[in-house]
Order: sequence, then C-alpha cells, then structure tokens
Amino acid sequence: MIFDRITESILRILQHDGRLSNADLAQRVGLSPSACLRRVRLLEERGVIRGYRAVIDERSAHKLTTVIVQITLERLTDETLRRFETRIRECPDVRECYLMTGEADYLLHVAARDLADYERIHKEELSRLPGVVRIQSNFAIRPVVQRWISQDSS
Repeated sequence: MIFDRITESILRILQHDGRLSNADLAQRVGLSPSACLRRVRLLEERGVIRGYRAVIDERSAHKLTTVIVQITLERLTDETLRRFETRIRECPDVRECYLMTGEADYLLHVAARDLADYERIHKEELSRLPGVVRIQSNFAIRPVVQRWISQDSS
C-alpha cells in the first residue's frame, strides 16, 4: 500500500464525509473512479479504514453531558492495570478510556444525562473500579474541535 499525498487525501476526506460517493471522492483527489475505488478497497482490506459510522451529536439526540474524568490507581502493576481495564470496558456510560502518562493514570470520556446521573455513574460505576484511589471529574461546557479517528486496538 502506497501512503502518498493522494492516499492521505482520501483518508482525510472520508474521515470528514464517509458517505461521499466514489465518483465525488475520485474527482476531489484527482484519480479516475476505478483507481480511487481500488485504493479505498485496499485501505479497507488492510484495516486502515475499519468501517463507516454515523457520528451522533449526543447533546442534541439524547441531551447528554460530556464529563472528562481522570483516574489515578493505587499502583501500576500489570495485574492492577488488567483488572481496571477489564472492568472499565463493562461500564456502559464510559465512551472512551485512555491509559495516560502524567498525573492521572487514565482519562475517561463519560456521558451523563445530568448531574444526578453523573452522581449515579460516579457512585455505582467509577468508585467501584478496582485499584482506584482518586477520581477527578471535569464537565465539558461545549466541544470546540471534534475529529473522529478510530484508534481502537481491539
């Protein structure tokens, strides 16, 4: 697979508009429709393009609030990390979870309906996670930039 300027353009354009027709995509990147389709299919086969999805504005559709949560664990052993990561995957209100460097060990994106709902999530889910010694919650006021790049390693 050649990662050149055209491939990068294809990825950037599809990231912004995954519903764009192949003919329109080909025109925008300067390829014939057949050459463009070959590149897109190869990107899909190689797993670079892992799928297409609708990005839902949760604030409009469900009236959800974004909470950014920093989690600190008691110790960073393989077993503690494994237990935490196994359990966090089971929390339905956690939209994203990242292992971090710096002060906090994990950074979470949590979706809550309101303050009372977040209190429930904090009490019933986050505070019961194994190895947690500190939870710091920050409520997002509004999104400024949102780019949807899947970096899922599963």
